Amino acid sequence: MTTANKETLGFQAEVKQLLQLMIHSLYSNKEIFLRELVSNASDACDKLRFEAMSDPALFESDSELKIRVDFDKDARTVTITDNGIGMSRQEVIENIGTIARSGTRAFFDNLTGDSKKDANLIGQFGVGFYSAFIVADRVTLTTRRAGLSAEHGVKWESGGEGEFTLENVDKATRGTQVVLHLREEDAEFANDWRLKSILRKYSDHITLPIVMVKSPGYDKDGNITPAEGDETVNQASALWTRSKNDISEEQYKEFYKHVAHDYDEPLAWSHARVEGRQEYTELLYIPKRAPFDMWDRERRHGVKLYVRRVFIMEDADKLLPHYLRFVRGVIDSSDLPLNVSREILQHSKDIDGIRAGCTKKVLDLLGQMAENEADKFATFWQEFGQVFKEGVGEDHANKEKIAKLCRFASTQADTDAQVVSLDEYIGRMKEGQDKIYFITADSFAAAKNSPHLEVFRKKGVEVLLLADRVDEWLTSNLFEYAGKQLVSVAKGDLDLGKLEDEAEKEEQKKAADDYKALTDKIKEVLGERVKEVRITHRLTESASCIVVEEHAMSGHLERLLKQAGQKVDASKPILEINPSHMIVQKLHSNLDGEHFGDWSHILLDQAQLAEGGQLEDPATFVKRLNGLMMALSA
Repeated sequence: MTTANKETLGFQAEVKQLLQLMIHSLYSNKEIFLRELVSNASDACDKLRFEAMSDPALFESDSELKIRVDFDKDARTVTITDNGIGMSRQEVIENIGTIARSGTRAFFDNLTGDSKKDANLIGQFGVGFYSAFIVADRVTLTTRRAGLSAEHGVKWESGGEGEFTLENVDKATRGTQVVLHLREEDAEFANDWRLKSILRKYSDHITLPIVMVKSPGYDKDGNITPAEGDETVNQASALWTRSKNDISEEQYKEFYKHVAHDYDEPLAWSHARVEGRQEYTELLYIPKRAPFDMWDRERRHGVKLYVRRVFIMEDADKLLPHYLRFVRGVIDSSDLPLNVSREILQHSKDIDGIRAGCTKKVLDLLGQMAENEADKFATFWQEFGQVFKEGVGEDHANKEKIAKLCRFASTQADTDAQVVSLDEYIGRMKEGQDKIYFITADSFAAAKNSPHLEVFRKKGVEVLLLADRVDEWLTSNLFEYAGKQLVSVAKGDLDLGKLEDEAEKEEQKKAADDYKALTDKIKEVLGERVKEVRITHRLTESASCIVVEEHAMSGHLERLLKQAGQKVDASKPILEINPSHMIVQKLHSNLDGEHFGDWSHILLDQAQLAEGGQLEDPATFVKRLNGLMMALSA
């Protein structure tokens, strides 16, 4: 016999907030509470099956795993019971009293106040247990962890307001029972037909049997005849093992919601059985929306791994490359051992083969979407484009395929949402153009307004505008595409090839000679601040710009690394000046002018500001600028 040891505890602040959101955001689709609780029960059974592989005693002479749903119309209750892994007292506190998960803050920061959007976020956060309070004004949970004796049962109860009670109870069987005390207005759910229709709609794919008492029948005179015994409500077979022809679109979508803990429908999916050297089945989904914690490094991202339909692990991140971490679904292997661990996954040739095959499937799926469903692909790119671009540097075997699917803003766009593929860019190249030109910057606006683009605008040459942090990584790994070299417009000597005629080249050479005394003197004034000063042919409007050598680190990358707290050995910039600009011409005609030094520093400082850089000595810049303005107005 156990001592009750009853105590009242307060919910974590985030749980209180979540409960209110749950009740008010999901009121229009109340029936999903059953889907969430049955899904939790299924997960608990999967975990028991996995742990029992190394400790069969956990089954406690009851290896027939199942989920049971009961109701009592008079008492206005719905009860969901499983014989899965169960929980200890401490696990109940950790799993239900608090949200002990990284990304909690990000979750609340992403809430919009729009109930429909927030409902999707709630689903992404995977807090299905709390959905019980959509229909219940009191929830009672009784549980015992497998392997612990009967007196270690735990009873948890709450009205969902701000606190819960916890006490030890005797529980003869392992697993968890959740009793929902329904609100009066939600009494409709204490109904045989209603519950069975919800289970068939949302939970048909659950691999375990979901049992209920048989529905009453009718005799030949139309009188109700009470039924005896139980019936299995769902198909209770792994959905991914069925033939594609036997699975409806609705079933695929509901399985996605179960496996991804997402309230929204998927964007697309791939389902295939692979046979040969390796045998496995994959059912992989592209979500419609990015999870709020996609950039959280502590969060594991991956698909569920099964071996011969036995659940092995959640978030098996070695089964797909990191740049595809948004993919959800299951992979069921016929070859891996049942005791496979994350360490074994890391060094397994079988896993390498599965990973390569599944990566190809996802890339093919995205390729078909890009070709045949442009709107869907645009949604995918908006949500996952930044993550997907990591693949150019990460997955060398598929670099060309990934690059083909990448999309970029360009000088032909008004916003960064208007994007172009590399194939489209090549298709509209100017006659004589043999390079793909790009610029990296801190923002779309900074890239679009960069002085480096002036000569390209003049000649009508399109330039890709790269403003995502990952773009520096991408361009340092993608040197050419379809035989065309990728060239930064802010690095090295600008070679426009056949886009320039001989007369232009002669004019540039003459300007460099004519202005040599000016460039030499500016270099003398600026000293160690610059590597070189030279005449430019990049500019048509601005007085100056800075560039770096072809293989040097770009100013944008340098700033990113500094922001990340890394020590950077900055390379000295090259200052280019525009001989057709009035300021440069005045300096050229008055090399010994009183303010020559100030103008030289201003040319460099404004060039640094124009490309998004920060001045090391802004106070001196302001002082110089004020002095020149006063001199001009005198």
